[in-house]
Amino acid sequence: MHVTDWLLDSDPSIRWQVMRDLLDEPADAVAGERARVARDGWGARLLALQDERGYWGDHEYGIDGDRRGTHWSLHLLRRLGAEPADPTVRAATARVRDGVVWSDWGGRPYFHGEVEECVNGGVLANAAYFGELGEGSERIIRLLLEEQQGDGGWNCDRAEGSVRSSFDSTICVLEGLLALEQAGGSGDSDTDAVLAVARRRGEEYLLERSLFRRRSTGEVVKERYLNVSFPPYWFYDVLRALDYFRETGDTPDARLDEAIDVLRTQRGDDQRWPAGRPWHGEVFFAVDAPEGEPSPWNTLRALRVLRWFEG
Repeated sequence: MHVTDWLLDSDPSIRWQVMRDLLDEPADAVAGERARVARDGWGARLLALQDERGYWGDHEYGIDGDRRGTHWSLHLLRRLGAEPADPTVRAATARVRDGVVWSDWGGRPYFHGEVEECVNGGVLANAAYFGELGEGSERIIRLLLEEQQGDGGWNCDRAEGSVRSSFDSTICVLEGLLALEQAGGSGDSDTDAVLAVARRRGEEYLLERSLFRRRSTGEVVKERYLNVSFPPYWFYDVLRALDYFRETGDTPDARLDEAIDVLRTQRGDDQRWPAGRPWHGEVFFAVDAPEGEPSPWNTLRALRVLRWFEG
């Protein structure tokens, strides 16, 4: 079976992205398949698990690494590509907006964010995707601009005195800033100009390090950055970063070459990419193959990155 046919023999959340990103199918066909995400398969299963208060997993985030909380459930719905305008998705989003709060931060509404950069970057990405930008997003934007480090990135340990950025925190913030830009921006042209500069500085932080190396020594920063897993949660890896740069629509930067080589070496003889080691934490259900087996998500994302990179 051809790899593309194998990918199409999957969940609607994978099929519609294959149709759009690999096959250049007509927009109406892609939209029709995407509409199925909220009705069939993983997207529908996840939507059905939300309670009447708006929570998934009875928590806004998830205790002790539990991935069943509201924050991660919204992240997964976004990565599955659930159509924000779908009535079921809109109702679920409204329940989050009106009912979910950060219990550790004075009952602040979910879309207003909390204090950590990696979390707030994700909240901003969710708000932009699901059409919930507003007063809460303004707060997050202000904080992220204030918290950007001198080296261009972000670090959730900044409050504890860290002056160096984190790959993990930086990719979460970059995804949030890009989602905001793609949703039309903050509503203020001056703020958007500042945000664009901040996003470019964050990108430079990663590019100067070839996406996974120490700038000082050239050594691999952390071996787990080469472990490609889906969903990524707050964890950084080279494919997540490459897919971010693809999503910007920019011409590929030559400093991505080494990360692309890493991606190519991970391709199996069957032309598919294996699933990486999954991150710890309880989940409602698996959306990818077991570790070492052919991964539809890694294969889809790797193929579209290579298609973009190779022009």
